[in-house]
Amino acid sequence: MKILVTGGAGFIGSAVIRRALDQGIDVVNFDKLTYAANLDNLAGYDERKGYAFVKADICDAGAVRAALESHQPDAVMHLAAESHVDRSIDGPGAFIETNIVGTFTLLQECRRYYEALSVERKNLFRFHHVSTDEVYGTLGAAGLFTEETPYRPNSPYSASKASSDFLARAWHETFRLPVVTSNCSNNYGPYQFPEKLIPVVVIAALEGKRIPVYGKGENIRDWLFVEDHADALLTVLRQGLLGETYNIGGCNERRNIDLVRLICGLMDEMAPKNHPHEDLIEFVKDRPGHDLRYAIDATKIERELGWRPAVTVEEGMRQTVRWYLDNQTWWEKLRSRAGGRLGLG
Repeated sequence: MKILVTGGAGFIGSAVIRRALDQGIDVVNFDKLTYAANLDNLAGYDERKGYAFVKADICDAGAVRAALESHQPDAVMHLAAESHVDRSIDGPGAFIETNIVGTFTLLQECRRYYEALSVERKNLFRFHHVSTDEVYGTLGAAGLFTEETPYRPNSPYSASKASSDFLARAWHETFRLPVVTSNCSNNYGPYQFPEKLIPVVVIAALEGKRIPVYGKGENIRDWLFVEDHADALLTVLRQGLLGETYNIGGCNERRNIDLVRLICGLMDEMAPKNHPHEDLIEFVKDRPGHDLRYAIDATKIERELGWRPAVTVEEGMRQTVRWYLDNQTWWEKLRSRAGGRLGLG
């Protein structure tokens, strides 16, 4: 099997590629290499026989077509996206271009490619569209997002991803492109770009700087270890029913403040200072439209495909903190790209 992965130099995409290559699947990594991409995420794997890299933009129809015709993949997993909510507040245009126009371009070229395949290869081909639980909007204190939850995106990022989900659905229904979709909860783990919450907390704690927590830290997220997510994505790619959507969650809900305190406790253990790291926590101005709570009901993927998360948030956070402490060279090279606080409106 050969898959073309868009955004394969990113956080989740590189985890998928590492796991796929370990399982004997050939991979074409199609990535524009924007600020958050990093080919170091694939160090060692990029030398394997089954790996190929194409530097190109999903908005470039000619480049997409050339990659498909040259590499002849059996499936496409679409992960390329602008993903940082704060950036979408300051500069929504890039999110419209990449997440909506790019997805449209990719669907059109995959449709062209698919229609030219033999009957036998058509029966094997599929397009896996990877999305987020943020398309559903926000939850109150109770309830879970299911695959039937109505879309109510509240940020430019989630609105652009909701649009891409609807495009993928339409290309399946109208043009019979064999599409399967997944929507995941918040990912964390090694190789996450240092503008995201968890690496921000670890790095600030390590350097003895203030640890920023938005608002009162009461926003709740369901945390999914990235290696669990990569395993789920390959499961959906292989076994998911065409036209269906699968919610992928970590079953690990935490308030942001509780998560930050968990990380501070791990830092007290692994990189102790003369005061508790929790003393560094500073509550800062919240971002506009900050959704209160996300939580995934992952019953469907467990019932139909037999997948469930293997890593608890306590186990995963311990692994993640340890990785950032052991790989300072990796994130030091990237932190200047992250810049300062974004998304203040």
